Amino acid sequence: MPTSFTVVPVEVQGEERGPAERDGQRPEEEEDAERDRGSGDGIARETSPFIKSADMDRGNMYEGKNMALFEEEMDSNPMVSSLLNKLANYTNLTQGVVEHEADEDSKRKEVKVPRMGTFIGVYLPCLQNILGVILFLRLTWIVGTAGVLESFIIVFMCCACTMLTAISMSAIATNGVVPAGGSYYMISRSLGPEFGGAVGLCFYLGTTFAGAMYVLGTIEILLTYISPSAAIFKAEEVGEETEAMLNNMRVYGTCIIILMAIVVFVGVKYVNKLALVFLACVILSIIAIYAGVIKTAFDPPNFPICLLGNRTLSKHSFDVCAKFTESNNETKTTTLWRLFCDSSLLNATCDDYFSLNNVTEIQGIPGIMSGVLTDNLWSTYTEKGSIVEKKDQPSVVGSEEIKMGGLPYVFTDIMTSFTMLVGIYFPSVTGIMAGSNRSGDLKDAQKSIPTGTILAISTTSFIYLSCIVLFGACIEGVILRDKFGEAVNGNLVVGTLAWPSPWVIVIGSFFSTCGAGLQSLTGAPRLLQAIARDGIVPFIQVFGHGKANGEPTWALLLTAGICEIGILIASLDSVAPILSMFFLMCYMFVNLACAVQTLLRTPNWRPRFKYYHWTLSFLGMSLCLALMFICSWYYALIAMLIAGCIYKYIEYRGAEKEWGDGIRGLSLNAARYALLRVEDGPPHTKNWRPQLLVLLNLNSEQLVKHPRLLSFTSQLKAGKGLTIVGSVLQGIYLDKWTETQKAEENVKALMGVEKTKGFCQVVVSPNFRDGISYLIQSAGLGGMKHNTVLMAWPQSWKQTENRFSWKNFVDTVRETTAAQQALLVAKNIDLFPTNQERFTEGNIDVWWIVHDGGMLMLLPFLLRQHKVWRKCKMRIFTVAQMDDNSIQMKKDLQMFLYHLRLNAEVEVVEMFENDISAFTYEKTLMMEQRSQMLKQMQLSKNEREREAQLIHDRNTASHSAPAVKASVAAAVPEKVQMTWTKEKFVAEKHKNKDSNVSGFKDIFNMKPNRSNVRRMHTAVKLNGVVLNKSQHAQLVLLNMPGPPKNRKGDENYMEFLEVLTEGLDRVLLVRGSGREVITIYS
Repeated sequence: MPTSFTVVPVEVQGEERGPAERDGQRPEEEEDAERDRGSGDGIARETSPFIKSADMDRGNMYEGKNMALFEEEMDSNPMVSSLLNKLANYTNLTQGVVEHEADEDSKRKEVKVPRMGTFIGVYLPCLQNILGVILFLRLTWIVGTAGVLESFIIVFMCCACTMLTAISMSAIATNGVVPAGGSYYMISRSLGPEFGGAVGLCFYLGTTFAGAMYVLGTIEILLTYISPSAAIFKAEEVGEETEAMLNNMRVYGTCIIILMAIVVFVGVKYVNKLALVFLACVILSIIAIYAGVIKTAFDPPNFPICLLGNRTLSKHSFDVCAKFTESNNETKTTTLWRLFCDSSLLNATCDDYFSLNNVTEIQGIPGIMSGVLTDNLWSTYTEKGSIVEKKDQPSVVGSEEIKMGGLPYVFTDIMTSFTMLVGIYFPSVTGIMAGSNRSGDLKDAQKSIPTGTILAISTTSFIYLSCIVLFGACIEGVILRDKFGEAVNGNLVVGTLAWPSPWVIVIGSFFSTCGAGLQSLTGAPRLLQAIARDGIVPFIQVFGHGKANGEPTWALLLTAGICEIGILIASLDSVAPILSMFFLMCYMFVNLACAVQTLLRTPNWRPRFKYYHWTLSFLGMSLCLALMFICSWYYALIAMLIAGCIYKYIEYRGAEKEWGDGIRGLSLNAARYALLRVEDGPPHTKNWRPQLLVLLNLNSEQLVKHPRLLSFTSQLKAGKGLTIVGSVLQGIYLDKWTETQKAEENVKALMGVEKTKGFCQVVVSPNFRDGISYLIQSAGLGGMKHNTVLMAWPQSWKQTENRFSWKNFVDTVRETTAAQQALLVAKNIDLFPTNQERFTEGNIDVWWIVHDGGMLMLLPFLLRQHKVWRKCKMRIFTVAQMDDNSIQMKKDLQMFLYHLRLNAEVEVVEMFENDISAFTYEKTLMMEQRSQMLKQMQLSKNEREREAQLIHDRNTASHSAPAVKASVAAAVPEKVQMTWTKEKFVAEKHKNKDSNVSGFKDIFNMKPNRSNVRRMHTAVKLNGVVLNKSQHAQLVLLNMPGPPKNRKGDENYMEFLEVLTEGLDRVLLVRGSGREVITIYS
């Protein structure tokens, strides 16, 4: 429904008031002005770009009154209007390094308005990066070797992979602002620093090896097609041509890498200016290919091929394609004859195959209408060193006695297979990230990146797929399989098809590969610099530095060094699969990032690009993984190993980053699912392990009093299971929240030092006892709750100033029993070993008095998993009474331990009934006297406090109501006498004194309780037996007796436990949870 608003101008209202009212308002305005200058507590407000300055004029002050209710929040939270104004004026500056050297000081102050649209900013850079060296140097050879059909499958798979990746990338790139950094930024912010660093470095290595591949392509074009005479190394013997070529590649490649590095170091602006020239070369070359194809329909170019039988001959060594020629009725042998025969005479001894087969000449480019497509449909995979042969050509095979290596055949230089061709071809579809890498320079990145990238991939896919069909339809199969164009006078094979001249393709591809190499050397160091500046990989942080203008000098040196490794490999066909692995891994994780974010339905996942689905991302990821193993399974494993090592290194040593990544969300989702599964019921006995709640005491500085308790925790857990470290601060949370944070930091720091893996929980409670109760009840979540409480024995429980410590302790014992949780109490905890200590010998002694579910058996086994206790032996003692058969008990216990698969020595200790000693009687008497004395002292203290309160109350009443005082005193003469006289005071004093004296007399005349005497007798006897057997043991585990049901005997219970463990260094009192925790069944 429509709502009407009435706007009342504040100024008009002020003008309508009378002069007196306006004058009366001035002091109030001044007060408001004072209040605006600083808050009431005297602390100046924090200045913020969103909050208006305190020195406002009067009109602004009136405007501020509309939001006076929210003025406290405005110090930290901006007004919506201010925020929107800031966002509207936001300019998407390039967030990478400074690209140009000239504008450091002048242009840095200006706001650089991005001007590039989809076509210039995304489409053309992607086109330039995708179309490259493989198209010109290897695509014809791939078509000839794999056949048109299989080549079509290879290209379609690779293009589908990049298209699916581009869809995923578009979704990520349009989910918020993507700064410069491109794919690395997208992966790291989507999948976390570990994946981001690993994949970022893989992408960097891929880009660096791509630079090496482009340089090798440049040299191949130079030495094979432009100037073969420039080669430094010449083949002295037959068969050494390949090795000589590789050495030339290494020498020239090193020189070109150094030259390119200097160009990039001197100024990137020159590279950027030449980018358009290099792109023009690529486009002109492709146009020339299509023009040449059209021309072959009516006027095919003349490129004759010489065949001997069905074998292709290399025209480097001869000119005339015939065995002999006739001139002036005289038959003369040709140069070709002399290559196959031992002399130029007609009766010379020749190679069998040469003698049996004719030399024929066919057209290398028969044209699109010739029907050669049907011959080129199927694959022709060969071994290394095989002769390139024409199918369906008559051939007679003779006895091959002469080595074929010296004959002028066209040989294959490598073994070919479908999987190898996939690895060589894939780099030709990389480069789809060029647009996203420039996201900082685009007008509207969220619109331009998807549109430009998908259009560029569609265009290049069409070019590649159409070229495969056209090459197969226009060029003879033997020419297609002739990698270096030896059969066509050393021409570039794709150049033979081009119009108007092969040199268009040769020069165009030369400049294109040069430009691509320069751009790789420009982009890779910046990518490494971005990773280094993120600080997630410590050992590469040095590469984040550079020149004063931000140029990554050190990163450029490393990039040139890694490029040199690729140059030393020297073979383009060997380098291509390496960079295929790294790019495929990068694309795989882009798809994974999109799939994870989509499936998790993260609230922040709201891409503007809507044409994506998690199934497409998953398909793209699967295709990338499949292509990795199709290309080369061992390269794939090596790339994964490198990425895995980087991942673990970042996880172990890297800086912790919280980027709201999808892996963190995935972990939370998995944790939620697991918790819901665990909630179904309690764990089976076989899965039971102590899930600890460790109760720590803190001192006044919020430091842990007993750090060894955490050492013992890590030794007991060995990193497995749940550990919650809890502590209690006394007070109110609003007053203690800073101390709580400090306490948590201290506890977490100590947990890190002691290598205790778990969670910290500090609770603030009005009193210590309730805080411990809260922790026991509520620590943990769902099925991941603690089942065991570990705490230290209160050493100072006998001290009067700490009289509540024993009461809290006994209540904790009762609460763990009520919660059906096990309890471990470490006595003399400061004598327990640290994680650095090692016991080379000794025993862990278990005194099994009552069955508690097997907890006593399980704990020593878990402790001995840790290196501190590993060399200790386990001994189990049990107590036999008068009526027990101790021999049978020992046999039964040994059998029980055998079934439990525990190695331990067994001993049965006999405790016979005997009279209660005078020592026991006296100790019990002293204990009860002490308890009674404490009660009397507590009582007398309470009396004194009550007396003082009574005096205060009566004095207050006498001042306030003198008339009522007399009447009340008369009405109640002795029971409640409101007037406090001297006589009354003396009488009360003597009365209290007499009662105290009589109370103390009773203490010394009392007799001990019979039940207490019996318990003390057990404690003394058992302590004597334990001391006799286990005084020198490294650790003694004892059943912990339960507290008395009558709460009046709590302090006596503490005395019993003290007597029971007296004289032992390290004691762990164990109280089971009432359920079985160990089983003999598998």
